[in-house]
Amino acid sequence: MTGLNTAAIYVLQTIGSLYLLIVLLRFILQLVRADFYNPVSQFIVRATHPLLRPLRKIIPSIGGLDLASLVLAILVQMVLMALILMLYGYGMLNPVQLLIWSIIAVTALFLKVFFFALIISVILSWVAQGTSNPTAMLVQQICEPLLAPIRRILPNLGGLDLSPIVAFLILNLIDMLVINNLAVMTGMLKGLSLAL
Repeated sequence: MTGLNTAAIYVLQTIGSLYLLIVLLRFILQLVRADFYNPVSQFIVRATHPLLRPLRKIIPSIGGLDLASLVLAILVQMVLMALILMLYGYGMLNPVQLLIWSIIAVTALFLKVFFFALIISVILSWVAQGTSNPTAMLVQQICEPLLAPIRRILPNLGGLDLSPIVAFLILNLIDMLVINNLAVMTGMLKGLSLAL
């Protein structure tokens, strides 16, 4: 592989992964019913609207789930993987295998978004509790549907909230036991997704 291919793969992974993250955030924001008047939400809506508009005509929302943005995330991941494989010299893979790998990679990224949102939420609770920063408010809105059921189960420990620790454990177990095993079982190549 030439240095030009390596540079192309780096640029493709960086730009593609950023857009994939924005598309997946659009799905997550609707999933957790986040505030769409938030400036960060507005940016995500504007960045994804051109590609989502035609998909929404074909793929309807079901039960409040924005399936069009989820399908777009899988399609973006598929295109990224196909281009990276071509640059590595593998040629075109079986589309079904590429679809399975893309679903696994998008699911891994979905878990990572919640994992890092929890980390940001914990740090903000230490240094900037009660802040009205739009990004901090959005992070709290993403984390709350994950933490609320855990808080109902855990006993009240006064001012100490252990729900993020339990959420970290659950997310890591799902990643280790399900996502990584699926990637190995399907023969997914390392380096195809930044989320794995």
